Amino acid sequence: MNLQLGTQIGFGVVGGLGIFLLGMKNMSEGMQAVAGEKIRKLIKAVTDNRLIGCGVGTAITCLIQSSSVTTVMVVGMVNASLMTLQQAIGVILGANIGTTITGWILVLKIGHYGLPLLGISAFFFLFSKRERVRYIATMFLGLGMVFFGLELMKTGFAPLKEIPEFERWFSRFTPDGYFGVMKCCLVGAALTAIVQSSSATIGITMGLAATGVIQFPTAAALVLGENIGTTVTALLASIGASTNAKRAAYAHTVINILGVLWITTIFHLYLSFIQWIVGVDPATPVVQDGVESFPYAMRAIAATHSGFNITNAIIFMPLVTVLARLLVFLAPEKKYVEVPHLKFLDVRMLDAPVIGIQQSQKEILRMGEEVEQMLSLLKLSQNGQDVDKRNEERIFELEKHHDLAQKEIVEFLGNLMTGTVPHDVMERGRKQLRMADEYESISDYITNILKLILKTRNTNQQMTVDGLREVLDLHGKVAEYIHFVNLAVQAENKEILPAGLTQAKAITHLMKKYRSAHLDRVESGLATPLLSLIYTDMLNAYRRIKDHAFNIVEILAGEK
Repeated sequence: MNLQLGTQIGFGVVGGLGIFLLGMKNMSEGMQAVAGEKIRKLIKAVTDNRLIGCGVGTAITCLIQSSSVTTVMVVGMVNASLMTLQQAIGVILGANIGTTITGWILVLKIGHYGLPLLGISAFFFLFSKRERVRYIATMFLGLGMVFFGLELMKTGFAPLKEIPEFERWFSRFTPDGYFGVMKCCLVGAALTAIVQSSSATIGITMGLAATGVIQFPTAAALVLGENIGTTVTALLASIGASTNAKRAAYAHTVINILGVLWITTIFHLYLSFIQWIVGVDPATPVVQDGVESFPYAMRAIAATHSGFNITNAIIFMPLVTVLARLLVFLAPEKKYVEVPHLKFLDVRMLDAPVIGIQQSQKEILRMGEEVEQMLSLLKLSQNGQDVDKRNEERIFELEKHHDLAQKEIVEFLGNLMTGTVPHDVMERGRKQLRMADEYESISDYITNILKLILKTRNTNQQMTVDGLREVLDLHGKVAEYIHFVNLAVQAENKEILPAGLTQAKAITHLMKKYRSAHLDRVESGLATPLLSLIYTDMLNAYRRIKDHAFNIVEILAGEK
């Protein structure tokens, strides 16, 4: 093979593959942006019913055009204890079915229209001011790139069948016997594991088959192997995850490996069945404009992929409980208790912004709950009765956790909001960033109050009966206000501003009243200068807690 021909093939295949992969990414992001609300509803629909789980997995994968994203998302949700292992297995079975839609999209005889589809979509994307139109344009832009990329790959592959060296090399990978089938499967698995996209390798396989470089049986064996290679993505995503999340990733691998093992034992019988379904011999050539191609081979490959995954899902559906027990055996519980530092945040969700933003919202709610917990523990220290140092240490621990939580939420949302993200996700992300900052500030002031209490205790200062009563009263009002705000955050209540403002003003008025009463006690000589300073700092800290809580109210109402 001369250098010029090799360069021509390499440029065509590599360029086509790059455009194909970018097209898949754009199509996936566009579909997620357009169907974000539907995806959220589908996730909520997942129950212990295996058929529903399978249907949800199929629907989500069809919507986002990526089984890898679906399975990685499942691993993340299992890691956050939002989905059980058995539920995850049902969704994974559905994801395997949903990913076969890519093959059928490629079968459509509109490959030559990929470039004009790309161009028209680009105009809508560049010049439309409506966000939804731009997302739909992104989706079709990706679809156009997929078809155009496939055409480039097919054109690049075409000269290969005229090269004797390639034909001799590839003859080693023919599915003549069982081991020949397995050899082809291993090639497909390795290629998919490297490219990290089963859609791309199916596109390559279809391109080779459509140009006659490889025969349909070889292509079918490659596609079966690609089902194994695609599980690598979920396995990589499970690194550092909980044991249960690892089991979910292993489930994907075990299902696909066992499926390939049984299908390869009846490989040639299965291909005869596919040929009967398609109704035409895949080796039948079609000549158009003097160019010979094999479109029926592409149709047969898509049918092979779909038939295998649907049958596999039917076989494994009744065996979900047995499979779950096998996975527990393969990945036993660790001796220590696994507690993720941030329970809900998971980088596995970055490829699915509409789900990721839900996860970060749960972490914001968790920060709010912990602030309430800190205030409850602080009240025990304020009372000064049966002081438990472990409670006070817990307040300091929670404050440190909030520092880290805010940092990780900022990093997570910063990465989440890059790329093609729906406007509502972007807006919710901005609100969450500000809420995380406000909750972290509240935890700082709670800790400051605890330090003031410890200072009072260490210097043997004794607060007056009236002073202690006033502080506890103010503490109670602030704690109630925090609870009120947390409920609004949970309900995403945008109508909270009037009630929130009224309660905030009442707390400010109460703080000023108690400060005046304290100054009267100072003038009467009932409080020492040091105690006066500590008491005033406490009142100011409670006021600052209220101020930051009111900032959250304004964020919810869209005022900040």
